[in-house]
Amino acid sequence: MKKHKIKNQIRRLRFEANEMTQAELAEKASVTRQTIIALEAQKYSPSLELAFRIAKVFDVPLEAAFQYN
Repeated sequence: MKKHKIKNQIRRLRFEANEMTQAELAEKASVTRQTIIALEAQKYSPSLELAFRIAKVFDVPLEAAFQYN
């Protein structure tokens, strides 16, 4: 069975947001920097609440930050 993963655009969004650091995003999303690192590396799928918080940090719709294949 094919494993589905949630893909994200966090690294691109951070770059477009004046090269926001992982630490800055982590603070704004109320998570650790290690969580952001794992998300960007596609090693961790966020909770729905975290996905919404990250999208809100960048002021984009959820679908602009995360995609489900």
